[in-house]
Amino acid sequence: MTLVEINFDGIVGPSHNYAGLSLGNLAATRNAGATSYPRAAALQGIAKMKTNMAMGLSQGFLLPLPRPDTAWLEELATDPDTDPALVAGAWSASSMWTANAATVSPAPDTADGKCHLTVANLVTMPHRSHEWRDTLAQLRLAFADDAYFAVHDPVPPCFGDEGAANHMRFAGQHGEPGLEVFVYGRPGGQFPARQHEQASRIVARKHGLDPARVLFVEQNPEAIEAGAFHNDVVAVANETVLFTHQHAFADPRSTYDTIIARCPGVQVVEVPADRVSLEDAITSYLFNAQLLTPPSGEMTLVVPEECRDNPNVWSWLQDMLAGNGPIRHVNVVDVRQSMANGGGPACLRLRVVGDPKTVDPRFMLDEAKAEKLESVVSEYWPEAIDPAQVGSEALAADIREARSKLMEILDITELG
Repeated sequence: MTLVEINFDGIVGPSHNYAGLSLGNLAATRNAGATSYPRAAALQGIAKMKTNMAMGLSQGFLLPLPRPDTAWLEELATDPDTDPALVAGAWSASSMWTANAATVSPAPDTADGKCHLTVANLVTMPHRSHEWRDTLAQLRLAFADDAYFAVHDPVPPCFGDEGAANHMRFAGQHGEPGLEVFVYGRPGGQFPARQHEQASRIVARKHGLDPARVLFVEQNPEAIEAGAFHNDVVAVANETVLFTHQHAFADPRSTYDTIIARCPGVQVVEVPADRVSLEDAITSYLFNAQLLTPPSGEMTLVVPEECRDNPNVWSWLQDMLAGNGPIRHVNVVDVRQSMANGGGPACLRLRVVGDPKTVDPRFMLDEAKAEKLESVVSEYWPEAIDPAQVGSEALAADIREARSKLMEILDITELG
C-alpha cells in the first residue's frame, strides 16, 4: 500500500454568502453585508483543485452540507423576524473550509495502524456548531473501509475543537511515522480562542498517538488578537518544513527547538515581523497557503492572489525564492470569494495521508469529474446572493436543487 497526501477540498456551497458571523475573522466581519457570488466561488475552488492535480498530486473533495438547515432552526425554536443571525447561521456555507472538518492522524502514527479522523465540534461559533453531524456522515462514507480508517465522534462540546486548522505534522515523508503538533489558544482575549488545549489532548488520545511523538503548543495571543483565529493563518507545515510567522507561537524558540529535537531534519522558515507584519500576514493569508510536495520533490507554496497584491508579502516571497531554502516554487491561485469570507487555500482543504485506492472513489477527483462539477455549478449555483435574500423560500429551493443535482451527477445519494 502506497501512502500519499490527499487534499480533500470543500466544494463551495450554493448558499455562499457574507453574513459576517465569525467573530475574530476580520475578513468575514469586514465584508458582512456585501453581495456574494456562489457560482464564481465554487468555480474558483474547482480551478484550484485542478491546478494541484496538474502538479501530479492526489485530489479529493467533500460536498456542501444541506442548507438551509431548517432542523437546526426548529431545534432552536427560532423566530425568523427576531433572530436574523440564527437564520443566517442556518444558511452558512462555512463547511467549504474543510480544514475545520476534522483532525487527521495518518496510519504510521497510530497504535492500531489505521488513519484516524475525529470530526470537529466547532462549538465556538453558532453558525458552525451544527455542521458536525452532516460532516461526520460524509466522512464515514468517504472513509468507510474500517480496515484502513477509524472515524470518531466529536470531542464533548465543553471543549472547543476546530480540527486540522490547528494541527501540524512533521515527517521525512508523508508515509513515514511523524511528529504531530497540536496548537491551542488560551481564553480571555478580545476574540475567542477557538482551539482548547483539552480538546487537542482528547483527540491525541482517541487516535492512539505515542506521547513521545506529540507536542502541544500555545498559539501567540497577539496573533489571535490580530485576527489569526486559527493557527493555519500564521503557520503551515509540510514534511520537514515549518513555514511560520515570527509571532505565530507564544514561545517560538522553545517550539522550534522541541520540534527539531523530536523530528531531526526539520527546517524552520520564519518570516520576520519587520518584513511582514501580522496585519500583512493576515490580510494576505500568506500562511493560509498549501505547502505541498509534488512528485518532482520541489516543495511548492500555493498562495492566494492577495499575496501578490501586498508589496511587503510579495517582496519577501521573491527574496525567499532567490535564496536556497526548502520552498522552491510559489503558485498563485484566485480564491477571492473564499478570501472575502475569511478563508484561503489552506482553509479549503483537509489533508489525509492514505492510499487513494482505499477511499470511496466517488470522493476522488479526476479531469472528467472536475468537468462535471463545473457543469453543475455553472448551471445551478446562484450567480449572486444579496444579504436581503437570506431567508427567502425561493432562493432556498434553488439552493436545495443545486446540491441535489451535484449529488445526482456524482452518484452520492446516501447523504440526502
